[in-house]
Amino acid sequence: MKIPFWSVEEVQPHKDYTLTIKFHDGSVKLFDAKPLLQIPIYEPLKNPGFFMQAKADFGTVIWNDDIDIAPEHLYEAGENIEN
Repeated sequence: MKIPFWSVEEVQPHKDYTLTIKFHDGSVKLFDAKPLLQIPIYEPLKNPGFFMQAKADFGTVIWNDDIDIAPEHLYEAGENIEN
């Protein structure tokens, strides 16, 4: 099975509601999650302690069984910070 280039391999959450994400293609991007906090499903992420529990699993960023972000969106909306 071929792994998509936008598959998330690692994530590091930051207290300013950004995520540093390493993707399968080797790119590293900074994703600003603040705009998502206005969407009802993402409201629990307003809790800084909960936001900091972000982890890479199933090829994307997840917090629990209910909250994740599509990896394609993370890849497209993230700013390159390394390569």
